[in-house]
Amino acid sequence: MSMRRVALGFIFFVVFVVGIPVFVGTLSWVRMTDLYRGYTETEQFVEIPQGAGTAEIGRRLIDSGVVKDTWAFRAAVWWTGDSRKLKAGEYRFDRPISAVSVVEKIARGDVYGRRVTFPEGLTIAEMAKVYESHGLGKAADFIAAARDASRIADVDPDARDLEGYLFPETYTLPRGIPAARLIDQMVGRFHAVFTEEMRQRAMEQGRSVREVVTLASLVEKETAQADERPLVAAVYRNRMKIGMGMQADPTVVYALQKAGRYDGNIHKQDLTFDSPYNTYRYPGLPPGPIASPGKASLEAALSPADVKYVYFVSRNDGTHVFATTLDEHNRNVQKFQVEYFRNQRRTAGSR
Repeated sequence: MSMRRVALGFIFFVVFVVGIPVFVGTLSWVRMTDLYRGYTETEQFVEIPQGAGTAEIGRRLIDSGVVKDTWAFRAAVWWTGDSRKLKAGEYRFDRPISAVSVVEKIARGDVYGRRVTFPEGLTIAEMAKVYESHGLGKAADFIAAARDASRIADVDPDARDLEGYLFPETYTLPRGIPAARLIDQMVGRFHAVFTEEMRQRAMEQGRSVREVVTLASLVEKETAQADERPLVAAVYRNRMKIGMGMQADPTVVYALQKAGRYDGNIHKQDLTFDSPYNTYRYPGLPPGPIASPGKASLEAALSPADVKYVYFVSRNDGTHVFATTLDEHNRNVQKFQVEYFRNQRRTAGSR
């Protein structure tokens, strides 16, 4: 055998041994970095169940048209080194994407979620409408789940439902989240916000958690002004001290809503409507919260302002004017209610 043939054989061997892996590696790189979209819908959702292995995850991605094939997926998993980091959840895809980017997305746990805001001061029924309006489920299911008071029994054993304890906040939620799971999150958030220190303060004041949350719900419904919350809380605390009725319009609204009789306005005869929630008819706090208060109102209920006010009336601009005596209050009512609406009617009549 000539040296030339040996040299050629060696070169062929090197090319074969080295070239094949290079070729395969190059092809794998192309497959896992190429942008791909194999579905025709505007968006595609892929659910990765808890405990799913790498092979199962790859199959779901391929079947959904998110990843082209097993080769691309396995190459991406090997390249990223994320085989043990892939997280369960629902993932949304809406554009061509490489297999590497898909694996990195799942390794980050970048699960899809809708941001849904439940504002302060909503009742269970109103929150249920928000739940349904975002396509998360039926309002009736939300209401049914909110009847399970056992979730709050540790702090309010007298609760018959979760009114006041579904904490108002913006939640990031997966599609089709069962109402019971959302309710658990909202109650859990209440537990986190209404801390042990706050419970201790309530106990030191001789107040139950239920009383604090109920007072906070009145504050939440009466004002949206941060600086007014401690003042409104002080008014109601002062009324309780002197045995004066709460006379809170929001409690009348709540009573009428529960009876299916609220038409959007309070009429004079409504002030005598027979309901334990009607604080014009029954003294003291209503039997429970009338809405879900936010953290600021909970704090105000525990730390009311050090003032002697026992009256307040709306200025019709979102703020209120406060008074200590009935005479002062009557003057405020004359100015900000009687004269205000009289002027409104005159202005409307002159147009």
